[in-house]
Amino acid sequence: MRLSARTLAALLLGLALALPLAQAPAFASEPLAKELFGAHRLPAATPPRAHGSYSRGCMEGGVAIAVDGPNWQAMRVSRNRRWGHPEMVRIVERLSREAAADGWPGLLVGDISQPRGGPMLTGHASHQIGLDADIWFTPMPNRRLSAQERENMAPRSLIAEGSLHVDERHWTRAHEAVLRRAASYSEVERILVHPGIKKKLCDTVGGDRSWLGKIRPFWGHDYHFHIRIGCPAGSNNCQRQEPVANGTGCDASLDWWFTEEPWRPAEGPQQPRARDVMTMANLPNACRAVLQAPSPASEAAVTVTGPTLPRSAAAAGQTSGALGYAPMPETLFVPRERPQR
Repeated sequence: MRLSARTLAALLLGLALALPLAQAPAFASEPLAKELFGAHRLPAATPPRAHGSYSRGCMEGGVAIAVDGPNWQAMRVSRNRRWGHPEMVRIVERLSREAAADGWPGLLVGDISQPRGGPMLTGHASHQIGLDADIWFTPMPNRRLSAQERENMAPRSLIAEGSLHVDERHWTRAHEAVLRRAASYSEVERILVHPGIKKKLCDTVGGDRSWLGKIRPFWGHDYHFHIRIGCPAGSNNCQRQEPVANGTGCDASLDWWFTEEPWRPAEGPQQPRARDVMTMANLPNACRAVLQAPSPASEAAVTVTGPTLPRSAAAAGQTSGALGYAPMPETLFVPRERPQR
């Protein structure tokens, strides 16, 4: 029997539509990756490595930044997202010290990653490989926040209500200073902020403006800035991002954010978020081993509480061997029991 072109096309279309339905039960029975990673309370006690991309990957050998440090306080502690690749946690700890020397009262640290990275149950699309960290624009208060305050305290937006521009009542030179300091680190590749904050910097920063290229405008990020570092040494399975363009970024690409287009509602049916459909098949193969890896003895054993230790100190017997990690490329942490409050 010879089929017409129209009949053949209709049959092929019907087959294409039927295939996803036939496969649906198999996919429906496969657990979501966010549920598997969200269930782990401790990291993989293996050498630190980032696998995959910032929004499709996982992490092993993570460490936690302490709830309280000399120049920081962790927020939304119940989320258990204080974990990161040791290089990321080192950057946050360093920024807390050096920003304090610049006049910033201290960091309120938001989400970094889950203990083993991976897609989160709620919130971020990225933060999956331990190389992203959110820092609030709200300066740290001169007292220790209660557990309830850390969960419920509302961060202050730097953008005026109903506007795309900075609220001048809340913007200070200290905000510029902490962003400048973070951008000065060679490991930091991008810092995401609200477009209005980027414009404020473009309009007011004098002297050396080369660091402005790392400050990237993005939706949200009006009450916190997002630090992203590059793939660290030893993470050969980490997918690098394209480098930022040359220049300050104070050009037509910034002007686009102040048109209607970026803020126009999306058309058509709403698509599910990637984390809500992502299974282990969508992640690097190494992430299966990350889920199965043993945990450290305790959270305290892999919690960073203070300044980093120079590598030379390892010769004095202070090593990371107890953590089960390979030596750090440049520095290593000396974990201590979290102080009682």
